Amino acid sequence: MTDDTTLEPYGVRAVNRTLDILELLDDPARPVTLNEFVAKTGLPKTSVFRYLATLERRGYVARTASGSYLPTRSFGHPWSSDLDELVHRAQPMLAELRDQFTETASMGALDMHRAFYVATVRPHRSVRVDVHSGARAMIHCTAFGKALAARIPEERVREILAMQGMPRFTSRTITDPDRYVQELARVRRAGYAVNNGENEVGARCVAFALTSTAIPLAVSLSAPADRMPMSRIHQVVTAFREFDEAFGAMGETL
Repeated sequence: MTDDTTLEPYGVRAVNRTLDILELLDDPARPVTLNEFVAKTGLPKTSVFRYLATLERRGYVARTASGSYLPTRSFGHPWSSDLDELVHRAQPMLAELRDQFTETASMGALDMHRAFYVATVRPHRSVRVDVHSGARAMIHCTAFGKALAARIPEERVREILAMQGMPRFTSRTITDPDRYVQELARVRRAGYAVNNGENEVGARCVAFALTSTAIPLAVSLSAPADRMPMSRIHQVVTAFREFDEAFGAMGETL
């Protein structure tokens, strides 16, 4: 027999093949392409793609915007040391964003099926939108979630929505998968995402997916809606693009 249920010494063929693939993800800062997996494992491309698709669905690997693969926080490399370094470098830049707009600035990633806030700096104002580092949020009702979801395949987006559900938090919350997919198309065309009171009444958030990093990351500004009018969003997005360019110039390869 040659199928994946054939027992081998000390293991099962399918398990060994899965481990072969995972062991190639030994550097959480370096994405691995499908062709690299094929060349190094000697497996057919269709088989490698099938294994990777399963690992992605289960949250053990993540696909980058270029189609390469990285280990996620669910795997043995939780990005911890790399995120520590990334956050260390990003903090001063986030603080500049905060000071420029006097609003809450954050950086986040997609961790399995939630948006994960890796860093947040808050303004010294009594009225503000509070977000906390380490917090997770659903993708359907947050600007972070939209910005990050717009960078992954539609099939994966629908799987995430099926897993997390689409509960309504306000009258503006998108609760229909098809409508959400249409919203992501608008995000891709515009180059940024907006949460217009969809998670919290009276709050507005603008998020921008970075292009200077291999790991899918986004930056955002959150504020009460009256301090973040739609007319101000162009200015915010311009600042995000400058952030992205400066972050890439720092030599980040995460």
